[in-house]
Amino acid sequence: MQPQPHIPKEVYLDFLGRTIEIHWDYHAYLMVFAWMFLVPIFTLIIRFGKPRPTPTGLHRKVYIWHKEWWWFSSHKYGLALAMTLSVIGGAIALVVSKGYSGTVHATFGLLAIILGVIQIVAGLLRGKHGGKHYYTADRNDPKTWFGDHYNMTPRRRAFEAWHKNAGYFAAFCALAAVASGLMQFPIPSLKWLIVALILVVLVVAAVCDYIGIRYDGYRAAHGTDAEAPFNKERAEIEGR
Repeated sequence: MQPQPHIPKEVYLDFLGRTIEIHWDYHAYLMVFAWMFLVPIFTLIIRFGKPRPTPTGLHRKVYIWHKEWWWFSSHKYGLALAMTLSVIGGAIALVVSKGYSGTVHATFGLLAIILGVIQIVAGLLRGKHGGKHYYTADRNDPKTWFGDHYNMTPRRRAFEAWHKNAGYFAAFCALAAVASGLMQFPIPSLKWLIVALILVVLVVAAVCDYIGIRYDGYRAAHGTDAEAPFNKERAEIEGR
């Protein structure tokens, strides 16, 4: 199992003024670590790490150092790290390849990176949190309860519709990139590691679903209060 002949083994870089050897295995390890290890971990955390909903939800500020928001902070900053590593790995590959090669691997890899970066940007634009019981709210003044998440504004709905679906599509592109990459540059041990990681993620997701710890994000954050805007909207839809 040898690398395909079109894959360069060395490249002359003008800004270094010399020829360097290309270690494609380093690129493979980095991208697999980012997309097949970090991304699944922090996706599982946001899916199954949310706390059991209470009547009033979470009161403290959405902040990295508040332990009640650990599941959100882990997802946010963990995926930011994964995308940073991914961009670095992709940039290095483009430099040593002298640009976009047009292969299946390069196409899926570039799509995954672009979608991943858009995910980070979209997260920054998701809007305010808000809530009747949030730390900034006066429970006697409904004007202070407003938040894009609490009120499920069109901005927040657009974010959630994009974020979840684009996230899964990015993961599909990453898996396709990894698979096609290993076809071009075989690393047998890495292939079996990826298979093992996929099986572990599948088992963990199935077990967590079975024991029932997949809680609704809106209710986890804002509580089960029937008067909370989105709880009320869903109750009306279910009652029709």
